[in-house]
Amino acid sequence: MTTPPATPTRPQPPEDETSRPFWEATRTRRLLYQWCTVCDRPVFFPRDICPGCLGSTLEWRESSGRGTVYTFSNVHRPQMPNFALPAPYTVALIELAEGVRLMSNVVNCDPEQVRVGMAVKVTWERLDDGRHLPQFEPA
Repeated sequence: MTTPPATPTRPQPPEDETSRPFWEATRTRRLLYQWCTVCDRPVFFPRDICPGCLGSTLEWRESSGRGTVYTFSNVHRPQMPNFALPAPYTVALIELAEGVRLMSNVVNCDPEQVRVGMAVKVTWERLDDGRHLPQFEPA
């Protein structure tokens, strides 16, 4: 049986060859998404093939970092005892202005104030390895 660390830490997100450009951009606090040049649509999460047309001509573009809360859930009892965020916290699906959705947290805001349609902008949480995790706060 292992004992959780004394100081909670956030699990480090995995990085692979496909997601490496996304994670490298976070080192300089830039939020990237992919764009399919065949069907002319945004793609997120990083993939090798477009889910719309199955094309493989994906390019990286920079997001404005602005979006809206598409849906959310306030977590009052974390399921992972070593998770870094103190409860309660908000897990949200953010719809970026560029048309992709990503799962993140809404921070710098009372969880009870978060609403569907709320305007948000990206902010960054530094990770142990120099990358940054995109988080969102009220715009």
